[in-house]
Amino acid sequence: MSITSEQVRAARALIRWEQRDLAGASGVSLPTVKRIETKPGAISAHGTTLNALQRALEEAGVIFVAENGEGAGVRLRKQG
Repeated sequence: MSITSEQVRAARALIRWEQRDLAGASGVSLPTVKRIETKPGAISAHGTTLNALQRALEEAGVIFVAENGEGAGVRLRKQG
């Protein structure tokens, strides 16, 4: 599944992370996180960068929801 910049921003909002938090958790530079989030739609970046971002957000409890006719999105994993 290819994630979008909108999903990354929404995921950060759900877990109350700033861009620097995502950069630290993923090992992706802060300027790269900022660049990725400013361009709407599918993210244009190396696969390793996308994987690192997605993995960090998922480890923090985010679930990425694929396009289902109503659009892609994010939600939080059930606690407990």
